Amino acid sequence: MKGRDQQYLKAFGKHLDELIKAKGMTPEEVAAIGNLETKQIYRVKNGEHSPTLATIISIAEGLHVHPKELFDFNFEAFK
Repeated sequence: MKGRDQQYLKAFGKHLDELIKAKGMTPEEVAAIGNLETKQIYRVKNGEHSPTLATIISIAEGLHVHPKELFDFNFEAFK
């Protein structure tokens, strides 16, 4: 994976972690509600995995947010 792509995944994961905390939830709760494996949430949070559209929708469902909120963060390459 290219450097910029890896940086984006890390930033996406950090934003996901912030959303989970802001909702007062745990990754386990998000995974259970979104019908995902907990390890999937952790891999995305840690920037180790590029989530599919289906995973993004499931995470959004688990967080009770619109999927677009998962992408609403600043990333230096796009400023």
